[in-house]
Amino acid sequence: MAHKKGSGSTKNGRDSHSQRLGIKKYGGELASVGNIIVRQRGSRFKAGLNVKLAKDYTIFALSNGIVMFKKSKKNHTTVSIIKNEKNL
Repeated sequence: MAHKKGSGSTKNGRDSHSQRLGIKKYGGELASVGNIIVRQRGSRFKAGLNVKLAKDYTIFALSNGIVMFKKSKKNHTTVSIIKNEKNL
């Protein structure tokens, strides 16, 4: 029997919680005001029409409508909300 803990067992046992990043509303889905569309670290996705970028780079909806992802010339992906009068 050991009277002291082995050095490996005292250094183990810690783990961080997952950050739950990624796309929350995909293209073509309905989003209402305040819905989170993308959670990200850094501005991988850019904010387009009717969406806003929060200080932690979360993109959220400013109006009701359909989510649209569009590739731009500089290989950026822009996220926008298209207002659709039928679905409001």
